[in-house]
Amino acid sequence: MNDTPPSYLSDLVGVFGYPVAENPTIVMQEAAFRAKGLNWRYLNIEVRPEQLADAVAGLRAFNMRGINLTIPHKIAIIPLLDALSPEAELMGAVNTVVVEHGKLVGNNTDGKGFVQSLREDAGMDPAGKRVVFLGAGGAARAMAVEMALAGASHITIANRTPERGLSLVELLNEKTPTQAEFEHWQGDYSVPDGADILANATSIGLFPDVEAIPAIDLNSISPELLVCDVIPNPPHTAFLQAAAAHGARTLDGLGMLVGQGAIAFRMWTGVDAPTDVMREALEEVFGG
Repeated sequence: MNDTPPSYLSDLVGVFGYPVAENPTIVMQEAAFRAKGLNWRYLNIEVRPEQLADAVAGLRAFNMRGINLTIPHKIAIIPLLDALSPEAELMGAVNTVVVEHGKLVGNNTDGKGFVQSLREDAGMDPAGKRVVFLGAGGAARAMAVEMALAGASHITIANRTPERGLSLVELLNEKTPTQAEFEHWQGDYSVPDGADILANATSIGLFPDVEAIPAIDLNSISPELLVCDVIPNPPHTAFLQAAAAHGARTLDGLGMLVGQGAIAFRMWTGVDAPTDVMREALEEVFGG
């Protein structure tokens, strides 16, 4: 006879953001916990900027196992943490916090998720590739750094705001082994000859503006190019459809979302994530 009483205590993780009500990460993480038989819960927690320090104190007080960060907290969280991973320190942004021996350690899984999706979903090794990123915001920053660390030989940052684009290029050239250059994105951008990967790292095409596509010369897209989009909703974006119509292979944003979520799942639980279950859960939400 087992005299050990059952435990009704759940391990808690979640996301801090504002707004955060429609964040879909909860769907795939809850599905993953169920699939692995883990008594864990993922919570969408709305935290206004002025409440972030209190929220982190609450994270500690509730003995949560970790937290994701989304807009507008990825940079503001850093002074409130105990340590940063080398990648997060390099990027200057955190999207995943793991509690390790009572310490809050900041990580960034966005770029890792993209690299993982590139390898597993597109069957492409970043090593030696020439990559073009449209945009220079938080997503582009994480993705470009991780691609550089994974061996991409050359990275072009195309951005409408020179200051932000030049700042990212400077970071890549000074802190990673890649060669990077900036191109001022004005009018319809033409993809450079010899590029292997083109990635939209902007929010152009995100629901509800699903018909919008980045301003590029579609005739510069060749069948040798892999065209990627970070937008997960809808996954088959108008941009990817246009690229496919010009003969290019495409990679949607669901793989990156699943990849970064799977890495966080492993960091928190120590268990390999059921990525097929996670993707299926998101496809049901997005109609993918």
